[in-house]
Amino acid sequence: MKIGNIELPQGACLAPMAGVADRAFRELCIDYGAKYVVGEMVSSKGVSMNDKKSKELMYLSEKEHPSAIQIFGDTPEIMAIAARSALEFKPDVIDINMGCPAPKIAGNGGGSALMKNPQLAQDITKAVVNAVDLPVTVKIRAGWDGDSLNAVEMAKRCESVGASAITVHGRTKQQMYAPPVNTDIIRDVKKAVSIPVIANGDITDGVTAAIMFEKTGCDMVMVGRGALGRPWVFSQIDAYLNHTSVLPEPPLSERMMVMLKHIKKICEYKGDYIGMREARKHAAWYIKGIRGAAAYRQKVGALSSLEQLEELIVEVMKANGV
Repeated sequence: MKIGNIELPQGACLAPMAGVADRAFRELCIDYGAKYVVGEMVSSKGVSMNDKKSKELMYLSEKEHPSAIQIFGDTPEIMAIAARSALEFKPDVIDINMGCPAPKIAGNGGGSALMKNPQLAQDITKAVVNAVDLPVTVKIRAGWDGDSLNAVEMAKRCESVGASAITVHGRTKQQMYAPPVNTDIIRDVKKAVSIPVIANGDITDGVTAAIMFEKTGCDMVMVGRGALGRPWVFSQIDAYLNHTSVLPEPPLSERMMVMLKHIKKICEYKGDYIGMREARKHAAWYIKGIRGAAAYRQKVGALSSLEQLEELIVEVMKANGV
């Protein structure tokens, strides 16, 4: 598929998860075969006010391509300023968030709140498209609630003002992350527009990725929560799509080594103090499902150094006979 002039092989890309899809995780997912990564959402207002944290969120390393910087907000002019500012970090794509259901985002008119205002969503898309020479994509949801499934209208409006691709999370804002994703609405969007459509929701392995392609006719799948503590999910998806091979979860020893590598990268990029605090949630995801995970969660929640992490890994492997 092509997003503007960016050519991407068939497969899966990483979703723009706030507090998760940082540089360390994006690089790890690319190593495992993610075809494309979208960074954590960045406040357009923050960027326009020269906020340091907003700028840091936009940083991209040379290893992270093709990639998108995702911006959110509810004012076309400010979104255009943020898009132009993002160019400093050399993204391949600018993505607009119209799907985040978090109260602090949607409650202030950004993210999925734009599903309630298709005209404003169109105006924002047009302003960003006109502001930059890069392809502009838009991430939407099925609708605001069950009575307003307007993803098709939103996608057509965005396409009409120059969007290069649409990502659809097949749930409404009110549904957040449950129940099962609505593949019909993604299929309807795909039929309604001529630009590529990326399907998002409930993709956790090769089989669920293949089912999403089959049911919706989408051009690419996007993995969010299915990658938490499992960056290798991208290689599992590749193996199934290309060879119908079902790759098992890696052995415990490999999982622990990937976790250590991941957390070392976070500390390298953000410093040990911030890195180890962020490491706690990642470590909890990596140990999920292993024998004794509940007992280890308490220790994970108190991690404050790489040495403690290494000690915990030794303990986990011994207890599991590795």
